[in-house]
Amino acid sequence: MTQLLRIGVIGAGHFGRFHALKIVRSTRASLAGIHDLDTDRAARVGEEAGGAAAMDLATLFASSDAVVVAAPADAHFTLAEQALLAGRHVLVEKPLAATLAQADRLAALAAETGLVLQVGHLLRYSAEHAAIAARITRPLYIEATRIAPFKPRGTDVSVILDLMIHDLDLVLSLVDSDIESVDALGAAVSSQFEDIANARVRFVNGCVATITASRISLKTERKMRLFSEEGYCSADFVARKLTMVGREHGIPIPGTEGFMLEEVDWEDHDVLEAEHAAFAAAILDGAKVIVDAAAGRRALAAALAVGEGMAESRAKAERSGLIKA
Repeated sequence: MTQLLRIGVIGAGHFGRFHALKIVRSTRASLAGIHDLDTDRAARVGEEAGGAAAMDLATLFASSDAVVVAAPADAHFTLAEQALLAGRHVLVEKPLAATLAQADRLAALAAETGLVLQVGHLLRYSAEHAAIAARITRPLYIEATRIAPFKPRGTDVSVILDLMIHDLDLVLSLVDSDIESVDALGAAVSSQFEDIANARVRFVNGCVATITASRISLKTERKMRLFSEEGYCSADFVARKLTMVGREHGIPIPGTEGFMLEEVDWEDHDVLEAEHAAFAAAILDGAKVIVDAAAGRRALAAALAVGEGMAESRAKAERSGLIKA
């Protein structure tokens, strides 16, 4: 394909707008158009993105080589399936689907057609994740926290699929082992789905991850701490800083027996741009899809396991009278 990759955007909401703006700034892609059930909103985003037209779905498919699915989560499967059946490459926001059967269907379609199916687990393209993966290869314990103030956006699903799934995906990318068990608890406070959640994930190889997510906090915090024989690593995804205490890199720590301190920070690293660059490279260059359907399925399976663990904990709490049935 010698011309610019024509990418259409499905969904003109918060993330759809960002995707559209990122595409028009790409050197390898052009914005083919925008589809949204709210045609006025699609037109507004299209105008902001340089005059891209609002289109019905069939016209968008006909005008595009690939599409970004940035619609509400419950529409991800249907829209991604339609796009693949139309012969279009797909970048679908997380979660990949609502069920594992749906995820398997999309993976099979992509395999059968030879089309790129990339899942929007954005943090896989972050400098922080790359730095962690380069330093901690055998984690023993991982602690992740992702909390934020309440916003109506995203409340069509639980905080597990809205926020926690980001850290579930990161943990799964770092731990080379299957999940053995999940203990979880949470509660719905401001929406019909869980707004706060905590999960303890134990892996077959012995690694344990504790993950906390909340969308009703007073501040935004996104941190990950990792313990291993290689050392202690702490990453702050908001401040964009990483600290590593180990024996291989950094400067000696006075008064210790060979420990070294390494501190890294980033100012200019556009994660969404990196995600789009990877999508274009997979289509145009045949590069490996970094977050493919299999990765999206693993993250979804882990999120569903957390949901099941949470339901078990709630049932116990109801039986004991700790909470009302």
